[in-house]
Amino acid sequence: MNIGLFGYGKMGKMIEKIAIQRNHSIIARADVDTKEIDFTSMDMAIDFSSPEAAFTNIKNCLENNVPVISGTTGWLKDYDKVISLCKEKNGAFIYASNFSLGVNLFFELNCYLAKMMGNLHQYKVSIEETHHLQKLDAPSGTAITLAESIIENSDYEGWQMEKSRDQHVPIISKRIANEYGTHVVSYESLVDEIVIKHKAHNRQGFALGAIVAAEWLNGKEGVFTMKDVLNLG
Repeated sequence: MNIGLFGYGKMGKMIEKIAIQRNHSIIARADVDTKEIDFTSMDMAIDFSSPEAAFTNIKNCLENNVPVISGTTGWLKDYDKVISLCKEKNGAFIYASNFSLGVNLFFELNCYLAKMMGNLHQYKVSIEETHHLQKLDAPSGTAITLAESIIENSDYEGWQMEKSRDQHVPIISKRIANEYGTHVVSYESLVDEIVIKHKAHNRQGFALGAIVAAEWLNGKEGVFTMKDVLNLG
């Protein structure tokens, strides 16, 4: 595939490296100061830009009939606009708060555990996420996805940063040096605690997942998720 990268930071460079290893070509690299992009020979776009730029990047791709996947978080107030545009243009789009294959399996495990714990009210749930100092948004999109899945499968009404009101899932965010991303979901009672955890050792898993998603999306039409990519039903 001929791939256009939107966002050329650490993740963009890692995606480029893996894409080339998998015999794809990077034909465009759009970053903060990039003014013009040639969409004519682009088979796929991968967006890991910024919350401020993501919606415009995705919109431009769909309007130019380029399938696009986005791993940028913090722009989802415009998500419904993207879905409408994608359907209008008969385009193809995948958004994921996290493209790591392991994290998406972790999402499924979190959902299954939430269903099992739904009627065990003696257990109180909490989420803790830890990332590197340069991560601007908090909580992480991954933590929000975990919380939303718990809410969907339990009596919790919402999520909240740090200390929570009753019936809200508390999310604790930490930022430290040299941390690629750790997410912990805990259910604690007076007598014991159940914990599931995902820890990334490097960025390679996120980049590989993005390329796998792009390969899967190529030639398709519609709005999809990583559950579709991984055939998780």
